[in-house]
Amino acid sequence: MFENLSFKLEQAFKTLKGEGRITEVNVAKTVKEIRKALIDADVNYKVAKEVTDTIKEKALGRDVLISVSPGQLLVKITAEELAFMMGGTRKDIQLQGDPAVILIAGLQGSGKTTFSGKLAAHLKKQGRQVMLAACDIYRPAAIDQLKVLGEQIGVEVYAEPENKDAVAIAKNAISHAKKTAKKVLIVDTAGRLAIDDEMMKEISSLKSSLKPSETLFVVDSMTGQDAVNTAKEFNEKLNFDGVVLTKLDGDARGGAALSIRSVVEKPIKFISTGEKMEALDVFHPDRMAQRILGMGDVISLVEKAQQNFDEDEARRLNQKIRKNQFNFEDFLSQLEQIKKMGNIKDLVGMLPGMNKVMKDVDIDDDSFKPIEAIIKSMTVQERHNPDIINGSRKKRIADGSGTSIQEVNNLMKQFSDMRKMMKTMNKLGGGKRALSGLKSAFGK
Repeated sequence: MFENLSFKLEQAFKTLKGEGRITEVNVAKTVKEIRKALIDADVNYKVAKEVTDTIKEKALGRDVLISVSPGQLLVKITAEELAFMMGGTRKDIQLQGDPAVILIAGLQGSGKTTFSGKLAAHLKKQGRQVMLAACDIYRPAAIDQLKVLGEQIGVEVYAEPENKDAVAIAKNAISHAKKTAKKVLIVDTAGRLAIDDEMMKEISSLKSSLKPSETLFVVDSMTGQDAVNTAKEFNEKLNFDGVVLTKLDGDARGGAALSIRSVVEKPIKFISTGEKMEALDVFHPDRMAQRILGMGDVISLVEKAQQNFDEDEARRLNQKIRKNQFNFEDFLSQLEQIKKMGNIKDLVGMLPGMNKVMKDVDIDDDSFKPIEAIIKSMTVQERHNPDIINGSRKKRIADGSGTSIQEVNNLMKQFSDMRKMMKTMNKLGGGKRALSGLKSAFGK
């Protein structure tokens, strides 16, 4: 979502390229471009002005070290201020009570029901006993949708299809949660407009009756400044605890999502991309700022890998890498693991500098299909011993996978380069030590 903003910010910093020192003139010019980039991205004007005024003030108040260029200094200051604009530090959800109740609110079509399922899956992964309550009594398919999601993630869904009293359903859900030893109850509610008094009374009644430990407001990131204005109106009536940004994989400008924290003065707690149940992340303002500035987010990438990769499989793979026995069978297995981690383009964007490279490139899970087709067209012997694949075998593999010999050659070369890199890492002390070093480098 933030590719255009990243590109424009990069162009703004080029103003200082080659400059030996910070001056009022070159900083003013750069800051003007930063402000323009933020406003073009739909960041609230007042917020954009406050942020850039602070950047200018801090830049002019600092001496540039010999080892740091003016451009690098301004990038650092901008990263700090963007992170501060989005809340500064991560804010966790509060889970108090037996059960702890999480109330989900938002507009129609904002992605509340899907988020409820994702949050249930997220908490279940942490080892918590979770239950979902279907309290959207207006949208005909809402209960069925939640039941499908619950079945998909293995979480019980409490529903009373014939009951048209959302407060009564939620209270009954709490009683059922206590009886079945569920520790967290997520209450999915109907979408509503802030100007709809009856609907706002219902959500207010739900909050006062349930006394949730956390009330989350779900916002569609693609709705621009309307999202900020709506959040402000909801907060005045509901006083929610945190914001959830959905559809961050869309192609809208996205700046409104960045300024919502400053305008509403409530923390962003989760961000959601795509429809997969795994596509939910705890929001880290500093990491998002780094991604926007093209600095990547390696920490989140490592965490995603740790959450999704099977430990036994990782140990087996580590042994094969140490013995330099990594083959196409292993490679295919790793592709399957990567696909479980979430949106591919989003994952690639976590690598430093890739925002610029991927700006106009469309990547999705289908991007792996030609690679998978090529590997699956190999015999078991060829997958285990890639070195035996000669010209005639390549032709047969290309024909069988519906690709060209050139594509087969490209994959063979990439695979060979990967094995060489693994061999080098092995000599340096193995993948485990490399991962430990990587995490230390990023302050984990």
